[in-house]
Amino acid sequence: MEVFDDRRGSAVMVAAFLALLYVGVTLISLGPRSISLQGSLMSWTHSTAPSLTQAHVSITCDRPPRDYDLCSINGSSLLDPNSSTFFIMDPNRSNQTDVVMKIHPYPRKKDKTAISLVKEINIVATPPKVPCGVTHNSPALVFSTGGYTGNFFHDLNEGLIPLYITVQTIFYDQDIILVISDWRERWFRKYADLLLHLTHHPVINMDNQTATHCFPSVTVGLIKHGAMVINTTMVPHPKTLVTFQELLQNAYSNTSNTLGLDNIDLEKHKSSSARPRLVIIQREGAGAGRVILNIEEVTAVSEEVGFEVEVLKPRQSSRLADSYRLIHGSHAMIGVHGAGMTHLFFLRPGSVLGQIIPLGTEFVSWDCFEKPARVLGLRYSKYEIEVAESSLIEKFKVDELVLKNPKAYVGGNWSNMHVYMRVQNVKLDIPRFRRFLKRVYENAREFMDKGY
Repeated sequence: MEVFDDRRGSAVMVAAFLALLYVGVTLISLGPRSISLQGSLMSWTHSTAPSLTQAHVSITCDRPPRDYDLCSINGSSLLDPNSSTFFIMDPNRSNQTDVVMKIHPYPRKKDKTAISLVKEINIVATPPKVPCGVTHNSPALVFSTGGYTGNFFHDLNEGLIPLYITVQTIFYDQDIILVISDWRERWFRKYADLLLHLTHHPVINMDNQTATHCFPSVTVGLIKHGAMVINTTMVPHPKTLVTFQELLQNAYSNTSNTLGLDNIDLEKHKSSSARPRLVIIQREGAGAGRVILNIEEVTAVSEEVGFEVEVLKPRQSSRLADSYRLIHGSHAMIGVHGAGMTHLFFLRPGSVLGQIIPLGTEFVSWDCFEKPARVLGLRYSKYEIEVAESSLIEKFKVDELVLKNPKAYVGGNWSNMHVYMRVQNVKLDIPRFRRFLKRVYENAREFMDKGY
């Protein structure tokens, strides 16, 4: 996967500014959504990209959605990377007052912490004062890898799934150019194989550009339907989490790995005497929270129940091809609620996902992982810990609200979740957990005996 870098002379420089025909600029601010407005937006987004001489250019901004803003320039525009600004290329408006629209191209707009880590993009309804340095023939899709990028859950929830939705909704079967602000090199390296399936062009790192770039049309922002979800009624083509999972499979099933997992003998798992493979996701790192404190005992009892066990400790630097190969070749995966459970997308339909649910995390466990697991056809089981299995018992008295009634303790204030998400670890009651493991084993064994 290439990165566009104008400092390497990757594109032809255009010396003269193109003279355009008169274009009328219409600023449209969408009100609350309705079927008619949504239908109007859909009909526009699936039209052919305008030529440089088209007689009407519009800026369309969709502001009402809860999680995201989306602005589109339906006509020729110029990117000035130094100011993170897109200009409409209409020289006839040079004497008019600037109209500037601002957008954070990251689909978590109400989260002040996340948005503070996202650069604002400007859209100006007047022509630029500089010519095109690089001219592209394909439309641009602009988004940020700031915010909570670097956490696997957020990489998908605010990144790759919204990117997939946006491409399938606005650019279906089109040739597009990805333009990324708040560039993170580690993110790009990690997902380069996947991006190859979304664009045939080098990805443009907006942060290191020195030349201006011109596009026939531009969309800034990503569409998000909710937590780990694709709402099929809002996508004009039959796309779901299952087709997104297929995209991951196409990207990572045939890539090389560095963990020596190429020789996983899947054939042996078809034998009735073989053990189903269980992957245990273990969180680690200072302040990570939700760590299984007695992981050795958990591993041992899993083997006693009948599993072949692999303990996976995901890191930001982990190669997805390695993780994919391990998990896709397994029959079950369990772990404490957390970003590592996002690896459920690598499991095969019919395999088993077991989620260990710490105190106070019941809703987010359902919303983030149980829902997508069921959509993907996984056999889902949950293990809700008791108070005695939480490390919080060492910090609080049993009758304190934080232990007695987590829902009341949180009271709708997400900052109060810190104690459950970051402070809390788990020490599983082995006899009780064994009963849970037996159910997981029975389902995994049934899956394996079907020839998987």
